Amino acid sequence: MTVLRPELTGTLGGVAATHWLASAVGMGVLERGGNAFDAAAAAGFALQIVEPHSNGPGGDVVIAVYSRATGTVRVICGQGPMPRAATIDAFAARGIKQIPAGGLLPATVPGAFGAWMRLLGEYGTLPLESVLEPAIAYASRGYPLLPAAATTIDAMSGLFRGHWSESARVYLPGGAAPAPGTRMRNEELADTYRRIVREAKGASAGREAQIEAAHTAFYQGFVAEAIDRFARTTDVFDSTGSPHRGLLTGDDLATWRPPVEEACALPYGDFTVHKPGPWSQGPVFLQQLALLEGCDLRGKGLGSGAYVHTVAEAAKLAFADREAWYGDPDHTPVPLDDLLAPGYTARRRALIGEEADLDPQPGRPGGAEPWIPQPEPEEPGVNEPEWMAHLRSGLPTVTPAGPRAGAGNTCTVAVADAWGNLVVAVPSGGWLKSSPVIPGLGFALGTRGQTAWLSEGHPNSLAPGRRPRTTLSPTIVLRDGAPFLAFGTPGGDQQDQWTLHAFLAVAEFGLEPQAAAELPAWHIDHFAQSFAPRLARPGVVVVEGSFDAEVLAELERRGHRLDVVPRSTLGKVCSAGVDPATGFLRASAGPRGRQAYAVCR
Repeated sequence: MTVLRPELTGTLGGVAATHWLASAVGMGVLERGGNAFDAAAAAGFALQIVEPHSNGPGGDVVIAVYSRATGTVRVICGQGPMPRAATIDAFAARGIKQIPAGGLLPATVPGAFGAWMRLLGEYGTLPLESVLEPAIAYASRGYPLLPAAATTIDAMSGLFRGHWSESARVYLPGGAAPAPGTRMRNEELADTYRRIVREAKGASAGREAQIEAAHTAFYQGFVAEAIDRFARTTDVFDSTGSPHRGLLTGDDLATWRPPVEEACALPYGDFTVHKPGPWSQGPVFLQQLALLEGCDLRGKGLGSGAYVHTVAEAAKLAFADREAWYGDPDHTPVPLDDLLAPGYTARRRALIGEEADLDPQPGRPGGAEPWIPQPEPEEPGVNEPEWMAHLRSGLPTVTPAGPRAGAGNTCTVAVADAWGNLVVAVPSGGWLKSSPVIPGLGFALGTRGQTAWLSEGHPNSLAPGRRPRTTLSPTIVLRDGAPFLAFGTPGGDQQDQWTLHAFLAVAEFGLEPQAAAELPAWHIDHFAQSFAPRLARPGVVVVEGSFDAEVLAELERRGHRLDVVPRSTLGKVCSAGVDPATGFLRASAGPRGRQAYAVCR
């Protein structure tokens, strides 16, 4: 293969993000003396402005942190829980059998702001005003509108004009859908962040106290009051085809704080891989690694038909377990130790044969009986506008080629600094397509609640205060106990496949992270998507057209059902870390979508 971009190395820091402006913001913070955590937060807030189709302040984020001072990896969970009023009976009373993708009903407590504040408060060094300044500047002075964002706004413009007037006011300047490259502004969101900074500075002169005051302003102050008022009093047209008020209240926000927890970890050769817990899909990465460690991947050859087949079959087994067993462990026990136990893994690995398994089943950790709920089919209405189909899709962006061929869902930022710290965050939710802009705030609520089941007894069943299982899944890897690589990608359910493929190329075949991010990509589509309408394509492996014809032929001979999509359309793997051979910091970003960029100095 020809690697399109160089492997960037430096000594001051490395930043990689899904938008070049966010990467530049992060590097600017490092140049001003901030650490990796300051840089990641500043870049994360900038992403809320410049990628509004993929994330926003009302959404969620999962942040993985390696602090050289402590030598440990921690995860900050910015996935807010479901409201107290969100019960299965509450949806049944509304005649709803599957949590809708759009509107106010799937809204969770907005977790992104609180998670970024916790990162800054516990790990950062710069004052809040310095970290928020770039985001405020882009919101106020303008930023170039990405083509994917322009496409999404245009596709949803009928909904905005007819039903979501505040979204129309923000995203249809002059009443028309803006063209790609248009200078876009969101002055109302800039004012929201300016007011948070003013209130924080007015509360205290101390850095930590100001960050705490900012959290209070969002979750107990004017932001929470605006969210509460809008959700309680506004009938919002949603993806059910009818208007509904929300379930989220100010009390739900006031009692929430983002938890910080120990990462799940698995040794893999010289590496130790760290992931968020089973309230995310993160452990599925570890289960795949455990299955593949005994499969002689090097002997099969990187990118060969045998290699892709083996990795795809391991993914089926791991994702079957995800579907049956993952959920919020604070509410329902998740047998993660059993799922990663060597004996269990060996029994599952033995199921990987020479032919594609078209009916992979979850395992029985501890002898328990698995259960995977089935989605309720949705019937489209008669003569519905085109935007209604987009509203029913829980994925954030609209792409002409369909959701499986798009590379624009969700965001990522990864940072390594000269002090030996690593951080990677995957922000999402609160995007412009699925929920209306809240008057007075300039942003929309997240809709992650759609990933929970309206069925009793499953680990991911809807329940008040329970976190719906999120797809957001950053990764931090140590090598021989030292910081090595932090990475993530947009991609919903595919995140822990695309990043796994890149990591295996580094760990098993010695590729540089940049080369690994540019390899031909693929993923399984066997199980129902986490997002409404929960489509599934049993036996399907989605592959980029850059694979050799003989590889595709072998996969078909083994029984895989192939969906060949255009070259360079799957994922945007971004990473930052340390080159163990030289000690240089490094950063890389996949070229897909022509917007992710890395910076090193």
